[in-house]
Amino acid sequence: MNWSVAFEPLLSWPWLTAILIPVALLALAGLWFRQRGALLRLAALAALAAALFNPVFLNEEREPLKSVVAVIVDRSQSQDIGDRTAETDQALAGLQERLARFRQFDVRVIEAGKANAADDRTETRLFGALEGAFRDVPPSRIAGAVMITDGQVHDVPATTAGSAPLHALITGNAEEIDRRIRFENAPRFGIVDKPMDMTYRVIANGGERGTVDVRVSVNGQQISVERARIGQETQLQVTIPTAGRNIVELAIDPVPGEITSANNRAIALLDGIRENLRVLLVSGEPHAGERTWRNLLKSDASVDLVHFTILRPPEKQDGTPINELSLIAFPTRELFVEKINDFDLIIFDRYQHRDVLPILYYDYIAEYVEKGGALLIAAGPEYAGDASIARTPLMSALPALPTGDVVEEGFYPRLTETGKRHPVTRGLEGSDFEPPHWSRWFRMIGVEQPEGEVVMKGPDDRPLLLLNRKGEGRVGMFLSDQGWLWARGFEGGGPHVALYRRIAHWLMKEPELEEERLTADGRGMVLDVRRQTMSDDPGPAQVITPSGKALSVPLTQSEPGLFFGSVETSEIGLYQIANGDLTALAHIGPVNAPEFADTVSTESILRPAAESTGGSVRRLVGAAGLSLPSIVPVRGAVNAAGRDWIGLRTTNDSVLKSVSRLPTFGGFFGLAVLLLALGSMWYREGR
Repeated sequence: MNWSVAFEPLLSWPWLTAILIPVALLALAGLWFRQRGALLRLAALAALAAALFNPVFLNEEREPLKSVVAVIVDRSQSQDIGDRTAETDQALAGLQERLARFRQFDVRVIEAGKANAADDRTETRLFGALEGAFRDVPPSRIAGAVMITDGQVHDVPATTAGSAPLHALITGNAEEIDRRIRFENAPRFGIVDKPMDMTYRVIANGGERGTVDVRVSVNGQQISVERARIGQETQLQVTIPTAGRNIVELAIDPVPGEITSANNRAIALLDGIRENLRVLLVSGEPHAGERTWRNLLKSDASVDLVHFTILRPPEKQDGTPINELSLIAFPTRELFVEKINDFDLIIFDRYQHRDVLPILYYDYIAEYVEKGGALLIAAGPEYAGDASIARTPLMSALPALPTGDVVEEGFYPRLTETGKRHPVTRGLEGSDFEPPHWSRWFRMIGVEQPEGEVVMKGPDDRPLLLLNRKGEGRVGMFLSDQGWLWARGFEGGGPHVALYRRIAHWLMKEPELEEERLTADGRGMVLDVRRQTMSDDPGPAQVITPSGKALSVPLTQSEPGLFFGSVETSEIGLYQIANGDLTALAHIGPVNAPEFADTVSTESILRPAAESTGGSVRRLVGAAGLSLPSIVPVRGAVNAAGRDWIGLRTTNDSVLKSVSRLPTFGGFFGLAVLLLALGSMWYREGR
């Protein structure tokens, strides 16, 4: 019960002033002149004033409010090290049991630091969780907070003075040792097949010194073992092998007693960029589609094109020497002997042998293909003639030899069953219809016994586009010179740009156009697997997590030759993916995340914040095992921590349930008091 007095005047304040002030002056004057009955007049005035002010006694019934206690539980990945998870669970259960004994506390348990698909942050952000727990609580009702953590917190505010007490219970032990490695300087981009400079550092706590072996791997393949001095920045030079995403990994061996090996590896993700691809285009006799290849290659900023055209048609023989026909001398020896290996692709566009190239040079071109070069034959009627390059030593590199037939009729180029899966022709715009939504062609060259993969066909299922591997190199053969009809928009045209560019880049071994390819990437905490294959069912992908656990990810076909699979993960780090003979690497979460930058449990990070609020930082595990401090309710600004106890503040806030009113001068009692006072005054005046 809470009693108080309130005034509810019967008149407004101006009227009260006008009535009481003159009467009060008269009563005071009587006292001053010591008139008879002055005290009774003053008492009568007081009774009148009390009646007009109308004092009321109030009795409030209030319900006390509870103080809010936040228990912040660190569930970050570093808490999985050793026995920290078990210590955390045991401490949480004991703390909840102790707090349940106090009715004045409202306990809120918040688990923080767990990365998920929607939030891929890998920092331990406990103070953000604490702020969220108290967002709807007024400051007067905050009892304090208890954090159960390993001490590696990354969002400690600069100041916490004046707030409720903060207590930290630290998991782990003070004798932990750890060795880790990190990149100091790692560029995001690099030129393919060019050395690139990086720096890294090996760090160890406990004052460890000396040198350590560092294994360097690129895309999962170990390339070297370096020697690094602990604590000293070390130079490293690596070569990026492929365009696109590359993973450079540094790894060191764990030491005995080390708490974790998760940070014994450091990852750098680098995008490989190819230098401009060099293409040699040799055109034969002039024809309507001669500039199609040239225009396409010149429009590609990643291609450096060298183009030569043989201007004299073969039927014109006027005795003019070959060396006098060119606008510039055709540097055959320089191109096909001295610098042939500098080219990434050689294209013969309707070219035939007419002694411009010595017969021996065709051997050099065939050898260039065998050793990893790329050759494309864009064939026309000349390929079926007597001067065909198929009648030169180049025939050993060609995927098909001519029959001598030239088919001249209108037809729609169509994808074969193989072509519907092959990355060069898969999903070409217009290919899903019958007939295809592109224009017809009117000529193609007949061949026999084709090698490699037939991805496009003409009338009577004759091969139209052949792709073949020869030794370490690749050869493509387009058995028609009518592709320019698509470029000119005849009958609506066709996807010549996509097709020609894919052919050229497949020949130059662009990774994205490989028939059999396995890639994986991280999307938040989700691992996405992409499988490109010519088979009908590649089977599930096998995944090994950073901690060594094995997962199986089913792959579902999204279109012919393309399969996808996804799995939600809970670990940050490098994942190994395998399917058949193919392997891939993927990194989930930020590279070299702060969560693993330092995994040794510590009291130093949270101590300034805790002590500034009157709280404390203490380890859970001591010589006698795990021990929890006692809970003590405290009031005011006293110190909220002791040797074996922690204090939580209680609040004075309450909720008003009801109010009882008792008017002092109400009813007959007030009237009797007032009449008694006035009657006494008159009685004294009458004597």
